[in-house]
Amino acid sequence: MATIVLVHGLWSDGGSWAPVITELRAMGHEPVAAQLGLEAFADDVASVRRTLATVDGPVLLAGWSYGGAVIGEAARGMPEVQALAYVAAFAPAEGESVSLLSRSHPNDIPAHVVVAGDYTYIRRATFGELLAADAPADAVAVAAATQGMVRIGLDRVKVGPPAWLELPSHYLLTTADRCVSPLLQREMADRMGAAVTEIDASHAPLLSRPREVAEFLDGACRGL
Repeated sequence: MATIVLVHGLWSDGGSWAPVITELRAMGHEPVAAQLGLEAFADDVASVRRTLATVDGPVLLAGWSYGGAVIGEAARGMPEVQALAYVAAFAPAEGESVSLLSRSHPNDIPAHVVVAGDYTYIRRATFGELLAADAPADAVAVAAATQGMVRIGLDRVKVGPPAWLELPSHYLLTTADRCVSPLLQREMADRMGAAVTEIDASHAPLLSRPREVAEFLDGACRGL
């Protein structure tokens, strides 16, 4: 059985995967979640690689949102990573950034971001409205309260040749997403040649539809 390594997005931490981890463990998996500092893109990539060094292969490396850009870099030169999984995630091509992709299709993020010095966070009162309108209120409240602050400019870093050029990829497309346009998700998945699964969910199916996310990841492991 493949090991599943999970990578979170902006304004979150590894704990955002907790409901999915519970479901995956019930299926017999032993997933591991990386913790990103959200200070520098290179440091986030290094953090994922350190996590990969602690598990046995083969590995399915999964990223949510910004985490998709991170896994595309972190998997390069890591032979234990046999496939990639994207959950409502950015998948920049060489020379692209998360910010560039985000600006290419309208989304609701700018209306909810608060700048605090050199960092940003999502307004706590509207965190759920933006990311997870379909999730339980308690889960949204915890996610809003524990969100990681993001250094300004983190999402502007341009990536190198992504690992999806060489590895099989799977994409979970969220059709009610207000953060990453479903149209953009489709475009990125298509150019990767990813196997696409659609789900009627917000940007945070980790909170609202953890069972379906776990089933998606379990399916992506088959054959590894």
